[in-house]
Amino acid sequence: MGIFPDFLRSVLLTMTLSFFTPILVISLGLTSSVIIGCLPYLETIGQFSSRQILQFLATFGSGHPLQGSMIIAITCSLVGALFDTYASYQSPRSQ
Repeated sequence: MGIFPDFLRSVLLTMTLSFFTPILVISLGLTSSVIIGCLPYLETIGQFSSRQILQFLATFGSGHPLQGSMIIAITCSLVGALFDTYASYQSPRSQ
């Protein structure tokens, strides 16, 4: 029973970090494109890039960009948990 709480804590921490990482990356991308859109000669590029990011997210979210970012974040969270489970399964074998 001693190894299960450590394993569960590791998987939950990995899932949490894997969930917030894509949200942070998407937010930084949108923020930087909005900031670029505020510059005098680059407003067309900034508007185009933010429109493309929102269209990409809407593809995954059935027309809703916020739902698309949540789908991507949940998927990354599950993949992170699977990788952590695999790594913890393989670590006793290497010893």
